[in-house]
Amino acid sequence: MTLATGNALDGKDAVLRRQHSRESSARTYARTFPIVPVRAEGMTVEGADGRRYLDCLSGAGTLALGHNHPVVLEAIRRTLDSGAPLHMLDLATADKDDFTSVLFENLPKGFGDRARVHFCGPAGTDAVEAALKLMQTATGRRGLLAFTGAYHGMTAGALAVTGNVAVKEPLPSGGEVTRLPYPYDYRCPFGVGGERGAELSAAYVERLLDDPAGGVLPPAAMILETVQGEGGVVPAPDAWMREMRRITAERGIPMIVDEVQTGAGRTGAMWAVEHSGIVPDAMVLSKAIGGSLPLAVVVYREDYDAWRPGAHTGTFRGNTLAMAAGAATLRHIAAEGLAERAAVVGARMTARLEGLRASLPVIGDVRGRGLMLGVELVDPGAEPDSCGARPADPHLAARVRAACLSRGLIVELGGRHDAVLRLLPPLTITDEQAEAVLDRLADAIEEAATGTDVAGGRL
Repeated sequence: MTLATGNALDGKDAVLRRQHSRESSARTYARTFPIVPVRAEGMTVEGADGRRYLDCLSGAGTLALGHNHPVVLEAIRRTLDSGAPLHMLDLATADKDDFTSVLFENLPKGFGDRARVHFCGPAGTDAVEAALKLMQTATGRRGLLAFTGAYHGMTAGALAVTGNVAVKEPLPSGGEVTRLPYPYDYRCPFGVGGERGAELSAAYVERLLDDPAGGVLPPAAMILETVQGEGGVVPAPDAWMREMRRITAERGIPMIVDEVQTGAGRTGAMWAVEHSGIVPDAMVLSKAIGGSLPLAVVVYREDYDAWRPGAHTGTFRGNTLAMAAGAATLRHIAAEGLAERAAVVGARMTARLEGLRASLPVIGDVRGRGLMLGVELVDPGAEPDSCGARPADPHLAARVRAACLSRGLIVELGGRHDAVLRLLPPLTITDEQAEAVLDRLADAIEEAATGTDVAGGRL
């Protein structure tokens, strides 16, 4: 876009004013990041005013390889230069065949050899809709099992199984959903925390489903995240995941795992379910699998392929460029061992954040998996609950986010009260960039918490 004036800063402000006057009030990231990006490479974003930022949002986890990675750009250019059709609905193309092949080659062991894939609309929420409809069709049941803290998308069915009350409240009910307690060590729903909290969660689920007076009809499916991203970067214990798989398998309940944000190496494995060793009945995939371009699929066991032609359709299911970019991304992640590196770098960043927690009492908890990290900010002067957790401090979190931005670091918030700093750097983050992220974050937390800048002056 050509800036409106010769002055870059004035041009940026003009663009932001037009966005404010033209776009809907539902816009989100634009409210807290007044940036007009003009260039981006790897983890670095440059704004129209010449400022540079380290991007720890990565398109909400979409940019597994960062911005404009050479592997992705080469795949896009090669496809454009080949004259391949860029839009072919759901017809077979060479690019779709290649993407499907590399996807199946990298699926969890024991899953891909008996799986089918359905290409959905371009967003993960449509793949969630497809997975729910598929299991309702295959089982002939309507009800669904979902968890507290869950986020699965913003369309009707996906929103029904989402836990966030604020986004659901103005809308009519999305159907019969039984809400189950997700294990959250720091804020345990049973007030005990640790392994015992996860054990109680599993016991509650099993007893509720077996209780003839529990009010739960045999459900069409259970849907869950292995790490709740928008819910505050809350990882499910591996043993609990295995229990959910046992409980659902023994009762003939299909298990859908939402890997929209956790997939493609993010958590230190190609798919987050691999940490626990379970094999789900369906996986919902989007974000990183498109190599930065819109792509969403649901992969499921062939036993459940009960759809009639056209049962779930959409115009933009044949995004050739996204398939080419996605195939190149998945190959690169596998060939370069980026999932394994995510585990190593993530562990190193977590250790330093834990050290920071010891010196800054406003950090209540540090958690996550791989390069999907969360830092929960609290009011250190308030009374702790039965697990020792103090009340969340969303106002402090907002100040930290702003202080990060002023230091050239983009981080977003999540969690029950928007009090969790979420770190989603690209899998290609260098050691130097990881240190820079933590340096800037530490300074921002200290400044926001104490009112003192790093030079020691009062703000």
